[in-house]
Amino acid sequence: MMKRITFLILAALLPVKFVTAQPKANHPKTKKRMQTNSNHKLVIYQLLPRLFGNAKTTNKFYGSIEENGVGKFNDITDAGLQEIKKMGFSHVWYTGVIEHATMTDYSAHGIHPDDPDVVKGRAGSPYAVKDYYDVDPDLAVDVKNRMTEYEALIKRSHANGLKVLMDFIPNHVARTYHSDVKPASVHNFGEDDDKSKAFDARNDFYYIPGQPFKVPGGYNPGGNDFHSPLKDGHFDENPAKATGNDAFTASPSIDDWFETVKLNYGVDYANNRTGHFDPIPPVWQKMYDILNFWSNKGIDGFRCDMVEMVPFEFWNWVITKLKAEHPNLIFIGEAYNKTEYSNYIIKGKFDYLYDKIGLYDAIKRLVRNEDHATTWDINAIWNHDSKGIDEHMIRFMENHDEQRIASNDFAGNPWLAVPGMIVTATLNKGPVMIYFGQEVGEPATTAEGFSGADGRSSIFDYWGVPEHQKWLNNGKFDGGQLSDDQKNLRSFYSKLLNTVKANEALTNGKFYELMIANEHNTGFNTRVYMYLRYTDNEKVLVITNFNRNEQHLNVKLPADLLQQLHVSGSVNFTDLLNGSSYNTSDINNGLDITLPASSGVMLKF
Repeated sequence: MMKRITFLILAALLPVKFVTAQPKANHPKTKKRMQTNSNHKLVIYQLLPRLFGNAKTTNKFYGSIEENGVGKFNDITDAGLQEIKKMGFSHVWYTGVIEHATMTDYSAHGIHPDDPDVVKGRAGSPYAVKDYYDVDPDLAVDVKNRMTEYEALIKRSHANGLKVLMDFIPNHVARTYHSDVKPASVHNFGEDDDKSKAFDARNDFYYIPGQPFKVPGGYNPGGNDFHSPLKDGHFDENPAKATGNDAFTASPSIDDWFETVKLNYGVDYANNRTGHFDPIPPVWQKMYDILNFWSNKGIDGFRCDMVEMVPFEFWNWVITKLKAEHPNLIFIGEAYNKTEYSNYIIKGKFDYLYDKIGLYDAIKRLVRNEDHATTWDINAIWNHDSKGIDEHMIRFMENHDEQRIASNDFAGNPWLAVPGMIVTATLNKGPVMIYFGQEVGEPATTAEGFSGADGRSSIFDYWGVPEHQKWLNNGKFDGGQLSDDQKNLRSFYSKLLNTVKANEALTNGKFYELMIANEHNTGFNTRVYMYLRYTDNEKVLVITNFNRNEQHLNVKLPADLLQQLHVSGSVNFTDLLNGSSYNTSDINNGLDITLPASSGVMLKF
């Protein structure tokens, strides 16, 4: 999302749209949950073109585009896309494509410079959109043909068997927003607003009448070495507009999303969030036009930013309207409020939502070996938080907002994530997502500029991603500079993802948790997790060990389940990850197995 060092604080403190009080979590130990068959197992590779193709290794703190380099659309070649496809991915999410505010001067190309006092990082945040109808000039080899280069990437991705996702940022825009390439029939945001009113359903923005905007004190845009005549601690905006994270003040803090302004979907925040949706607010139609513009270019779906900050009534309207014209479009929502999941899937019509405040957090605690981590938290997710909508939850262990697994802020060792990735990819039918560099153990150890040393690869700064660059290998995409350990890690991810995609039990199978059946068995503790995925034709027993030491387990399948599966007597198991074989002479007595520390198996039988 935005400035990530404050993201969790903001999520906790700021109002969330249209929510009710969150009930206290519980951990019901229900034995099983059956689901109907449908194919939701998208395998998504997220990458920032700005970082992905950049082979330059200078990595100067707050470095310019000339000093640190930048990846281009054209760097994502057929060879690179083929390697992504071979790894098991079905979709690629190109993050940070739409033109956003930046400190880099493109005035020679007819693009108005942005005031650095309201830009975060030398490159700028991809989530401070400057023109919804244009693409980031940083990403083009030939700036004047930047849209053509992006269109070519879309076609190239499709030709290599990959569907294309891109960002849609609905809640806020850059303070310097102005589209210079929009269709003539479209008005710029705010062009027709009555700025004397704090709220009007016909306005595109919210205003603080009579007060000019004030740049947060203490902000040093671009660092000490960056100089610009516009860098003066001031930005001309009068009256001030409300800030993107619902800061209805003319003086947002440096920890607010002060570089953005919030869009008005007809919600009157000052009056109990009353909705004014009839007639539809102008922003609704403008957003439909934008989404339709990109859909007509062949985009297969949108990852929508901070969807709970926009009313689900809008999503219902716009998604229904778009799918009538583009029926195969998919919509993925960045969501953080468990109590609102059903509203945004059922009423809002989203195909998928983030399972961050749920599976991601539970697995992170386990991987980090935190004192109170427990696999019963995973039970609470499928059995409570996402009950009935599990196939609509997109699972991941990294993305651009979250810390790298290999960073000291997370696990410090990418191999510790093996059991977590197995669960993330196989727990149910929904999509699984990997962030570029995750598969080679990128640790993001340094401070890049606006981003501190926080265990994340910067979305604000020009930078090379060192461990990923070893796989990139100057555009060869052959992993020629990777260590043997990194090659093995990448092989694990490739085997896992391809297996999940190819095995019908893991893609579409029913789910049966085995915790209750085994909680009194040999080796059981709250750092192991086990379940069965199965269809009439395929059965896969998943056993994971989050413990930092090996575990000797006896794993039993309940008698009623064995009867249903028509399984008895001697049974042979084969690990789909490495081909190892296991056997029990009588399945009623369970399977004896030893799992190494931080490991897991996927046993076909």
